Amino acid sequence: MVLIGVDTGGTFTDFVYREGDEWKVLKLPSTPQNPADAVLRGLSLIGGSGRRIVHGTTVATNTLLERKGSLTALVTNRGFEDVIEIGRQTRDRLYDLRYRREEPLVPRDLRFGIRGRVNYRGEILEDIDLQEVRELAERLAKIGVESVAVSLLHSYANPEHERRVGEILRSKGIHVYLSHEILPEFREFERTSTTVANAYVSPKMERYISYIEENLPKGDTFRVMQSNGGTVSPSVVRRQAVRTVLSGPAGGVIGARYVAEKAGFSKIITFDMGGTSTDVSLVDGKPTITTEAKIGGIPIKVPMVEVHTIGAGGGSIAYVDAGGVLRVGPRSAGADPGPVCYGKGDDITVTDANLFLGRIIPEFFLGGDMRIFPERVGPYMERLAKDLGSDAVEVADAILKVVNSNMERALRKVSVERGYDPRDFTLVSFGGAGGLHAVFLARSLGIPKVLIPKHPGILSAIGMVIADVVKDYSQTVMVGEEDPERLKAMFKPILERALEDMVEEGLKEEEVSFELILDMRYRGQSYEIMVPFSEEYVEAFHREHERLYGYRHETEIEVVNLRVRAVGRAEKPELQTFEVRSGEDPKEAFLGYREVFFDGKPLSSKVYDRDRLRWGNRIEGPAVVVEYSSTTVLPPGSVAEVDRFGNLVVEVN
Repeated sequence: MVLIGVDTGGTFTDFVYREGDEWKVLKLPSTPQNPADAVLRGLSLIGGSGRRIVHGTTVATNTLLERKGSLTALVTNRGFEDVIEIGRQTRDRLYDLRYRREEPLVPRDLRFGIRGRVNYRGEILEDIDLQEVRELAERLAKIGVESVAVSLLHSYANPEHERRVGEILRSKGIHVYLSHEILPEFREFERTSTTVANAYVSPKMERYISYIEENLPKGDTFRVMQSNGGTVSPSVVRRQAVRTVLSGPAGGVIGARYVAEKAGFSKIITFDMGGTSTDVSLVDGKPTITTEAKIGGIPIKVPMVEVHTIGAGGGSIAYVDAGGVLRVGPRSAGADPGPVCYGKGDDITVTDANLFLGRIIPEFFLGGDMRIFPERVGPYMERLAKDLGSDAVEVADAILKVVNSNMERALRKVSVERGYDPRDFTLVSFGGAGGLHAVFLARSLGIPKVLIPKHPGILSAIGMVIADVVKDYSQTVMVGEEDPERLKAMFKPILERALEDMVEEGLKEEEVSFELILDMRYRGQSYEIMVPFSEEYVEAFHREHERLYGYRHETEIEVVNLRVRAVGRAEKPELQTFEVRSGEDPKEAFLGYREVFFDGKPLSSKVYDRDRLRWGNRIEGPAVVVEYSSTTVLPPGSVAEVDRFGNLVVEVN
């Protein structure tokens, strides 16, 4: 059986596949007009039958960011139509006088209130008017609404009204998404926002997934990566596409953790730099899961691997702003037209700057399979330098320093700002552009080591291949300190539902494990902390609160939500290893010398072919290591050694 991981990025679509004991990789330019075209082309080139395919997709993410989703309506209780517009009183940019919130995904004329009310105990205070709902369904069908989000007050406590509304709307052939199925938790704004986002992206995702499935040979199995770091069947994604908004980045974190653990590193910061963006995450033993995320300014409260994303990638465009200052990103040249050196673009990018400074070797770009045009870069770089009153080398160097500064801030956000010392961690660098910048960033942050896995440009795809089947469940209960046995009883219906769903995913009962989690707070607080459920859950909450905030209360506590994470362990293919340790001298991999600029000065630097490096080989900077999916730059003073898995472990000096 062939195992295939597919990761769609803004610039390239990456494939990693295993035939027998051998891992192979493939990169193809993405097809933004229809991402499925690149996916299907790559699968066709790989060939085989009876394949197991796991796909990380950006369809939901891009649909939200570009506001290109379905025509969506919202049905809620009368008087609560504007909840998604009112939101919270917090401002993302407190001191920005020009700050404006993102417009809601559903405009005011498509938000409808109906009679009916349920209280927080689940008691029906006023029944819904079924005739009113039928008339609304007729109206929605006439105006061509494709998708409807239904979010009624306190449906997490009693979903009966939502079910009845959903039945009537579905009878008109409309896609309907009910909030108690998407997020059965309190807080009307977040629940409504998440349900609306799901309704907005799901029809487009359904068409995308169906198109791929229809074009796969019979016998292939197809799964999709979720934002929580696990995979699910396409049928789940069709109903809950919002759970895939960080699908690709989550795959990268899972892949980085797997490779790093094998190499002996449990505390890592992941650094995934692609063509369009950079994703960073901190893993202290296991990935950090959050329910507090915004995509395109839209709050989404489903569990996801905590990833901080910025618009900094190889395709990020360098330009001079109105004040005459050099800026880099977040706008990207993407896959088409791409950087200047790709042959069509007219905007200087980070990739162009690396190439201009000798850090990318043209004849080894994508293993020589993709031609690039270094001769195009000079005139464009000179033009940008003229606008800045500088010379081309200084400007290229400045471009890299600006983008490094942007990425350094992102790394600080997931480490220093969370109370972690970066010096206690190893930076795991991947993505097509990661190796060009990783050592420089580690040096700035005081991180002692950088781990660059084999095939770093496709590590996200590797993460998808080895990811477990994971499904998350939650339920608001809002109870005080309870006897552990009573809480176990509350978990029981959630566990029964979770097991039933995992069996439907094709797993046996003995293959499924469960993580039980409590969302807890001191009474009166407006935020919760996730704590693993145990007999000592109260003391565990006090300790975690003290770790995060520096103090504990002796006041009453509340259990707000119950959470269950169901995990079906996937078979983990073993990584290839070297059988014998070689000497330190990497002469078999030596390709010659190139002039590479560091801090504006040209230095004669050795170039190595990574595929020919062996366990124990050591490389001293300045040097450039080339491979199919990426390039690694070792500045003066750094030393890299190859471990038995083929990873480059860089000592940052």
